[in-house]
Amino acid sequence: MIELKNITKSFGSLQVLKGIDLEISKGEVVSIVGPSGAGKTTLLQIMGTLDRPDTGTLYVDGVAVNELSERKLSAFRNQHIGFVFQFHQLLPEFTALENVMIPAYIAGLSNKEAQGRAAEILDLLGLSARALHKSNELSGGEKQRVAVARALINRPSVILADEPSGSLDTKNKEELHQLFFDLRDKLQQTFVIVTHDEKLATLTDRTIHMVDGLIV
Repeated sequence: MIELKNITKSFGSLQVLKGIDLEISKGEVVSIVGPSGAGKTTLLQIMGTLDRPDTGTLYVDGVAVNELSERKLSAFRNQHIGFVFQFHQLLPEFTALENVMIPAYIAGLSNKEAQGRAAEILDLLGLSARALHKSNELSGGEKQRVAVARALINRPSVILADEPSGSLDTKNKEELHQLFFDLRDKLQQTFVIVTHDEKLATLTDRTIHMVDGLIV
């Protein structure tokens, strides 16, 4: 599903990634752990095609994505990769349903189809009753579930999550972690999760440890 070969990345004179080789299989839930500055988020951004490596190749779902033009890369990202961030990044002027629909609009779906998909996903995540509420009317856990629904709307192959439970209390954190595994079992998505949460890391199928830009 994801294959990285000799990925390097520098910012000025600072080399953040020093030759990463990694394969992640379809349906795996993988955590990436390590101290601050290890390169975890940079690696995740490269996997998600939000940034390009200096050297190396990246394959997602069999496609050599670093060979795509910016226009084709943007379309590929929208359709194949979903993102969940530490802070939900919901647009406050929109309802939960409307926030979930946004990536579907970008993909060119009609209003009817986008709304239907969004409603179906919110129902799957137990949020049907909150669909017409704006983000300031939702709890922290509900906001993050809406963010997960938004990541799922275009039925991507891969979900990338950067400290997704970092802003949640213990109860909501545990519910979100369980949600990832439930979704993997139901939808066969691949999850790659950068986390400092040791409990989450122990639950995942595989834990990748990073130190100083290298997998150890």
